Amino acid sequence: MPLVIGLMRNGGALSRFETRVYPESHPYAATNPAYADRLFKFLLWSRGGWKAYIGGPRSIGEHIASAYAPDGSRAYDYHLLGESVYGRTFEVVICKPGDVPEAREQCRHIGRHIGRHLDGCRLGFDLGASDRKISAVIDGRSVYSEEVIWDPRSQSDPEYHYREIMTAIRTAVAKLPRLDAIGGSAAGVYVDNSVRVASLFRGVPDEKYGAVRELFLRIGDEIGVPLEVANDGDVTALAGSMSLEDNGVLGIAMGSSEAAGYVNLDGHLTGWLNELAFAPVDYSPEAVEDEWSGDRGVGAQYFSQQAVFRLALRAGIVIPDDMTPAEKLKSVQERLERGDEKAERIWRTIGVYLGYATAHYADFYDIRHLLILGRCTSGRGGHIILDAAQQVLAAEFSELAGRLEMQLPDEQSRRVGQAVAAASLPEIGGAKKWGKNKENGDETQTRNG
Repeated sequence: MPLVIGLMRNGGALSRFETRVYPESHPYAATNPAYADRLFKFLLWSRGGWKAYIGGPRSIGEHIASAYAPDGSRAYDYHLLGESVYGRTFEVVICKPGDVPEAREQCRHIGRHIGRHLDGCRLGFDLGASDRKISAVIDGRSVYSEEVIWDPRSQSDPEYHYREIMTAIRTAVAKLPRLDAIGGSAAGVYVDNSVRVASLFRGVPDEKYGAVRELFLRIGDEIGVPLEVANDGDVTALAGSMSLEDNGVLGIAMGSSEAAGYVNLDGHLTGWLNELAFAPVDYSPEAVEDEWSGDRGVGAQYFSQQAVFRLALRAGIVIPDDMTPAEKLKSVQERLERGDEKAERIWRTIGVYLGYATAHYADFYDIRHLLILGRCTSGRGGHIILDAAQQVLAAEFSELAGRLEMQLPDEQSRRVGQAVAAASLPEIGGAKKWGKNKENGDETQTRNG
């Protein structure tokens, strides 16, 4: 019988997914809750939502409602997605399949497409955990770029972040005849340019987090030009799409965790969460447990440095405990570069994980290109992962392998492309422009025209 899941996001957007399960009278109906649990968890973290419609057998709806409750087995997801991400109380509606609302997939702003706007004088910034980058772009061409080391995660004062970002903007805008728009890329979850969950601001206490939440809205208001901020995974996917001149791009970044971004077949960012670090890829009840959510088999445990460390232990590689995570990863990668067979097995195993996970991702995303990047793919590691994943696809999912390309983007072109893609996020139209007063060099705002 049909099972229809609807997930409502902000702005009235709604994702809809249809599948089939056993009727409640069927001997195998007891397997329905486990299947629906994993399916719902994947949809929730890939597409996002604060209100869920479960249209199908009532037992499935009751199972999901019980799990996604303040004290349920998925209480972590209930609180994080409802309160932190969307600022709403998470809600599960049990209904008939025909009562699930129709899909209303859209970009973040109704009637507007985010990205691919290359006209005018723009800035694109990329906020990372160890450095911040900014580029000045004129009609799609980067004319200036800089990288500055910073330490955002240890800072408790929101003004630190404001000053650093504004310093970067003022430095780069001096290289432009005027400023028409600003686009930004940063790790985390952003809803309508509001910071919802982001590790960059982990040092800011709860009582000051309101200033962080409104940070980019404040900057946009003060500068007076269109400003758009997006998850860095989405911007990476957008950069890949623009570079490849094709759409249907899923980007997977393997670093301290798994980050992802997606550009659909129409070439647009979807407004989905794409937080695949929390989306399950291993359905075994004995799968690795995630330290944050308490769930098992989620992507972060298979496509990140955490996977490298766990597999290193299995391979017989001893990593000193007194190292930082970055140092641990580098030490294992150095063994890989020297041709250590144990280290090679780590990256080949991750590649096998990726091959099977790619087939799983393709059930939820229309993919023409899968890009892999991040610190775990540096050096030989990325090529080993890619080779192993392609072998799995060719052997087990030949039809998918024939229509999907997997690749590693060139690092230098990725950096330039990321800046241009970030700068392309906002659309220009009827806003103020920020530039230099030609008489005294002061920063001023002037109207279009």
